[in-house]
Amino acid sequence: MSNLKAVILVGGYGTRLRPLTLSQPKPIIPFCNKPLVVYQIEALAKIGVTTVVLAISYKPEEMAKALEPYESKLSVKIKYSRESIPLGTAGPLSLMKKLLQEDSPDSPFFVLNSDIVSEFPFSDLLKFHYAHGKEGTIMVTTVTNPSKYGVVVYDQNSGKIDKFVEKPKNYVGNKINAGLYIFNPSILSQIEVRPTSLEKEIFPAMAASGQLYAMELHGFWMDVGQPKDYLIGMSKYLSHLQENDQEVQTLASGPNIIGPVLIHPSAKISPDSLIGPYVSIGPECFIETGVRLKHCTLMNNVHVEAHSWIKSSIIGWHCHIGKWVRMDNATVLGMDVSIHDEVFINGAKVLPHKCISESIIDPNAIIM
Repeated sequence: MSNLKAVILVGGYGTRLRPLTLSQPKPIIPFCNKPLVVYQIEALAKIGVTTVVLAISYKPEEMAKALEPYESKLSVKIKYSRESIPLGTAGPLSLMKKLLQEDSPDSPFFVLNSDIVSEFPFSDLLKFHYAHGKEGTIMVTTVTNPSKYGVVVYDQNSGKIDKFVEKPKNYVGNKINAGLYIFNPSILSQIEVRPTSLEKEIFPAMAASGQLYAMELHGFWMDVGQPKDYLIGMSKYLSHLQENDQEVQTLASGPNIIGPVLIHPSAKISPDSLIGPYVSIGPECFIETGVRLKHCTLMNNVHVEAHSWIKSSIIGWHCHIGKWVRMDNATVLGMDVSIHDEVFINGAKVLPHKCISESIIDPNAIIM
């Protein structure tokens, strides 16, 4: 198990999380006051992964600068494999074939989609992979509405995958691909350096030859690649912290807190505000009197003036919210947005550096 490596599929522009990704690459967007991808790197380092490779095509220098402090902190090398053209989810693995096989040519390696938050049971995944001895293992998670997803059909006893059914009209199962994998290096010989999909090309072929197994992921899971799902993932993560006695001290408490709530120590919160549940407040935020925050994220240096009401929204860096403002319905403010007093925003996406002086009722509005 020495020299374990992992690949995180970072991808491109993060268009589904705009306007936030107009200011920062998606993997380093703050999620509960930490860059999103750091949760994955921490979990990998914890089980002995020594090298993490980010497959990237957008702003690698900015990402490297943000993640550099975590290399020494977590004792892990973070490397970058840049694609000149997008190579899908499989092509990047072929591009980094030499890197993945140096020092430990026979060791399996992890592959992760960068949008995922979960409890990351990588130790269990590794044990299961070694136990069945085949080429690949993917983690699956249970969903209530499988018709929206690609369903994984597999033997519940052995884990051997039979087939994949894309958005089934009739019920065939409720387990979907969770975006967390482990492969033997032999898979690399099956992938060319061209745009290729793990899900549509490589996995079906592996399943057909009996080389792909599934392991169910227990605990919380969410793909947080778009605003509504980001907020659901935040709620699931905060609930996980609340349920985990060892980490509950990281959460805020007090007469004006309805938990779970995460508040950075540098934030200033009026005792006459009411915060929670499911709120994350970043560094240097200032919340004035009479403010109500519920199911929302505030990134760093956000100022919310008196008596404003914010629910189900993501507030980007350095935003200023006036008095008696109301925001709801997955509103997202990019960096440095200013909202005038008494404005109502109902689900709009506001691009960076805008000043909003009138209410926005259309939930599909994009303010450019």
